[in-house]
Amino acid sequence: MLSVMKITLRAAVLCLFALFFFVSCPAEGQGAKFDATADTALAAMRHKAEELGIQGAALVAYFEGDSIQAWSSKMVVVGSMRKDPKDATDTGSNLLAIAYAKACEMADTLKDSGSKVRPVMKGEVGWQGGVIVRGKKGYIVAAFSGGKSEDDVKVSRAGAEAMQTAF
Repeated sequence: MLSVMKITLRAAVLCLFALFFFVSCPAEGQGAKFDATADTALAAMRHKAEELGIQGAALVAYFEGDSIQAWSSKMVVVGSMRKDPKDATDTGSNLLAIAYAKACEMADTLKDSGSKVRPVMKGEVGWQGGVIVRGKKGYIVAAFSGGKSEDDVKVSRAGAEAMQTAF
């Protein structure tokens, strides 16, 4: 009798695992599709940054729906993810943190970073340099930090355009 209960318990655990796995995982190939598309977009961002002669941090993200509940993202460092302090009064810059702050602002406002559609919240920088685009079923986010705002926008736009074909 005890062995029947063990087998039943194992079967129940396996069923729960299978149910969790199939409910929580994206459709087959979605993760691979995001990774491949993100890699292409990040390569486009790297190329644009190098073309403009700037270094920094680039990221792309995608979330489904009309408001963010979860997203997939990837990033790449182009040369350096930080700017060292110039003097005793300068603290330097963590360019990766700035890029993600731009992305997080866009996730909330659904507008390009630095759009000034509302006051800047704690944790945000309010700087331009990130681009958000409505895709077929959700939003594409691309952000770069490392150059002048107008150059960061150009780099981000290159990434968003590369993502648009797939999402």
